[in-house]
Amino acid sequence: MTKRGHGEGGIDERGENVFRLRYRVAGKRHTKTFRGTLTEARKELRKLVRAGDAGQHVEPDKITVGEWILSWLDAGAPGRKKAKVGERTLERYSELLRTHVIPKLSARPLQQLRSGEIDQLYLDMEKQQDGPSPRTQHHVHIVLGACMATAFRTKLIVANPMDSLKQIPSVRELDEDDDADLIGEGLSEADLAKLIAGFSASSLYPVIALAAATGARRNELLALRWVDLDVEKKTLRIEWTLEQTKKHGVRRKRPKTARGRRTVDLDDTTLALLLAEKNRHLRIVAGVPDGADIIPALVRLPEGALMFPAVPSPGSDYSFTAWRNPRNFSKEFARRAGVIGFGSTRFHDLRGIHATALLDAGIPVHTVAQRIGDDPAVLLRNYTKRRRTKQANDALAAAISALASGFLGS
Repeated sequence: MTKRGHGEGGIDERGENVFRLRYRVAGKRHTKTFRGTLTEARKELRKLVRAGDAGQHVEPDKITVGEWILSWLDAGAPGRKKAKVGERTLERYSELLRTHVIPKLSARPLQQLRSGEIDQLYLDMEKQQDGPSPRTQHHVHIVLGACMATAFRTKLIVANPMDSLKQIPSVRELDEDDDADLIGEGLSEADLAKLIAGFSASSLYPVIALAAATGARRNELLALRWVDLDVEKKTLRIEWTLEQTKKHGVRRKRPKTARGRRTVDLDDTTLALLLAEKNRHLRIVAGVPDGADIIPALVRLPEGALMFPAVPSPGSDYSFTAWRNPRNFSKEFARRAGVIGFGSTRFHDLRGIHATALLDAGIPVHTVAQRIGDDPAVLLRNYTKRRRTKQANDALAAAISALASGFLGS
């Protein structure tokens, strides 16, 4: 036994290079097993005593990494602002941690986890044949980092091992070929018209046309109700979005950020398209064929009727309040787009195409960002990654020519 002064704690030798550290914090006794030399044990004891004096003491806890991860997920994966994430995000966090982290580190005591073990986890993922992509590896690092940051903030661990990693997984720089795939394919005005016309006989047509005309997200569009349309003001109110999870299926929720709730101006052509779609719904309610005249004042849609409800299966009744399945919608878009020659175009690309067209036309970044419900900095960053359109190149050439003419006097 090593005796120390009052308040300095004590050290008991329990075996070769194994010591029990004894100390007090606010009058409460604590013990900790330490493996190392006697000199290192004394250093660790002094650190524990100083932490107690400074109010930074972390009580010894036998919780394992796996137990802490599951506890964090059960609490809603709270971050720096102590707020829970959405259900869909939580499912993705759970998938990443359960697939890539828990099988490797589950049994390790949380307070004994070292940065070298996390470095090895990342190295194993990188070397794994048919393993996770660089982007998935980066996402694992981000989620594990959030999990460990919460453990440090709540004083479960003395130090965050994520702060001293040798190398973190990062998404490699995008080359020109990858850029179009990840950032979104730009289409000329003629190509966009061809793409939308290719869906004219599909139930997806009005959704696709509205996406191209507003830059709204898929799940925002599928959550729209007819009460969100103001015909007189020619505006569309976006206040909800859909969320699809394994636990709850498809349900409506508020957008992630305040900027997601917005009112979008509509042009006359888009407004006419929506009114034609609403009249089609009214004819369905009235039980009359397409093209037949109806008196809108005498026919009413059900309360909460959606603009783009689910298409009923054969033999089923039409429900105006049944959500479309977002994932199936995207799959159907991809299938049809491939048939008409736009196999590399994703539905989400329509949002980027809309924003790019407005920015190329000289509309201020903050105005475009407000219209599509995005952060101006994010919008500008994505815009700079996107290939410039011919219109943008022509505008750039004209501006350079005008500038040169001004200072050269030609």
